[in-house]
Amino acid sequence: MKPPNRLFAYACLALSMSLVGCYVALSKPLAAVLPVFLLAWMRFGIGGLAMLHWLKKPVDEPPLTPQTKRLLFLESFLGNFLFTICMIYGVSLTDAVSAGVTMASIPAAVALMGWAFLRERVAPRTWAAVVCAVGGVALFSLSKPEHMAHAGQALDAKNTQNLAWLGQLLLVGAVICEAAYTVIGKKLTGSLGPKRITSLINLWGFVLTTPFGLYLALDFDFAAVGWSTWLLLLFYAMAACMWTVWLWMTGLKAVPAAQGGVFSVMLPVSAALVGVLLLGESLTAMQLVAFAIALASVLLATLPSRAAMRVGRKNGAG
Repeated sequence: MKPPNRLFAYACLALSMSLVGCYVALSKPLAAVLPVFLLAWMRFGIGGLAMLHWLKKPVDEPPLTPQTKRLLFLESFLGNFLFTICMIYGVSLTDAVSAGVTMASIPAAVALMGWAFLRERVAPRTWAAVVCAVGGVALFSLSKPEHMAHAGQALDAKNTQNLAWLGQLLLVGAVICEAAYTVIGKKLTGSLGPKRITSLINLWGFVLTTPFGLYLALDFDFAAVGWSTWLLLLFYAMAACMWTVWLWMTGLKAVPAAQGGVFSVMLPVSAALVGVLLLGESLTAMQLVAFAIALASVLLATLPSRAAMRVGRKNGAG
């Protein structure tokens, strides 16, 4: 299958991370009602039902090799299952500021892993975009007043003090898992289409969470869940399992992993905008500066280089 053009790929990557930010911001009520692993299991189950027709092997797709099967498992295990565990428990043992600053390093981790495992050459301007992305998201995390309050509460807790090192280690693990998700996804797009990748890693996610989901479902009172929560769960499942993954894999098919990783800055931007527009939150001047730096990273990563512009002018003249 022919890769999409660059502009369409950029739009897919930006929309994917923006949707992630939206459902992260809107999923707070879900986490308050449903246990995390029950929520994950139901999410994969709903997503799987919606993508049953995507599981069928296309006629022009080569047979799955043992390496591809391993990569599909790792994509789901690292990007869905292990990332969730590391992120949730990492935040619970540290604080929101530490989580935000640590997760800001995802673009840099993607660039390094893409260079190490995919042998991608990372252009100087892409490195500059990575630096802007890391700086913008880290500044945003540090500038949230409620995060600072949470940090103070966390430091006052004896258990958190004792296990803060473990929490930080888990957050670093979450960064590595998320970076691996992008790099492995880029590798998979070389042999599989975005729909097949999306459906197969969702199937693995369902398998991995089924033991936990079934155990929690046995004692859970589903009748107490309101219809608005079920609707939100439906949106969450479709966005998290289907739309965002398909968009991300479609974009990665035409974009290097390091460049794609820069688009992770759209997650905190869109999550904050949802908070302002729908949840009555407000933005500080420092957060607006942080957003400007973060969005500058996307411009740096996507504007055509001088060499590409010269080639374009030559082709146009020809």
